[in-house]
Amino acid sequence: MIITELETERLLLRKWKNSDLMPFAELNADSKVMEFLPKKLTQQESNDLASKLIELMQKRGWGIWALEIKEKNSFIGFVGLHEPTYDFHFTPCVEVAWRLSKESWGKGYATEAAKKCLAFAFGTLNIKEIYSFTSTVNLKSEAVMKRLGMKNLHENFEHPAFPENHKLSEHVLYKITKDDWLKIEQ
Repeated sequence: MIITELETERLLLRKWKNSDLMPFAELNADSKVMEFLPKKLTQQESNDLASKLIELMQKRGWGIWALEIKEKNSFIGFVGLHEPTYDFHFTPCVEVAWRLSKESWGKGYATEAAKKCLAFAFGTLNIKEIYSFTSTVNLKSEAVMKRLGMKNLHENFEHPAFPENHKLSEHVLYKITKDDWLKIEQ
């Protein structure tokens, strides 16, 4: 399967390289980056996640891309499209997701790359709607969802990756349809 790569003015959404594994493991071990996720990952858990993302991308030709700043040729995390495997009330679906090193925060990279993913999803893949979700206390990720033109569905749900009543278990659910995306982009 040919893996599609995407490009923005500043960023390259590309297939994964072996050289990404160490900075990816560092990112996944960073307590600030992983603050709203179930736990920090060990080197092995991070490598296993990267292997899974690579396998899914090889199967479909798209997925969760490694994200690189073009000017610096530096890996800063991932952004992409994913089909969640949990049995949520809104699945099956495709979500747009991101995880960036904290040094990359506040520069618009997540929004810029996610916009490119949405354009690809709606244009090339002809997907009708894209979801995104995060813990209710992850206001930075929720702000990215809003900047993408996604709408809060007000259908909060408990994420099964967290224990019941955990402070991070309640998640907000956002969605954007292809029609709404086309209105924004025109």
